[in-house]
Amino acid sequence: MLVLFVSISIFLFLVEEINEIIHMLDKIAATANINTMYVETILKIIGISYIAEFGSQITKDAGQGAVAAKIEMAGKILILVMAIPILTVIIETVISLIPS
Repeated sequence: MLVLFVSISIFLFLVEEINEIIHMLDKIAATANINTMYVETILKIIGISYIAEFGSQITKDAGQGAVAAKIEMAGKILILVMAIPILTVIIETVISLIPS
């Protein structure tokens, strides 16, 4: 319980910094004329990885290594699902560059 409380406290302490990073990335994307959908998707992927790692570490601390492995696998699958639109655009771009 103590580990969970300390972890959440640290996260809440860093929320303002995370918000500044997200705002900065949005400004960079707007300047580079990048579709915000891609930036949002990448931020979601990063969030999923952090949450999966957090859950995995807490369950490992509780002595539940098997559950931690399942959390890590679920995180990887969710990341793959979230990345499909970006991968599709990359593949379409490469195909459009290949001469017919």
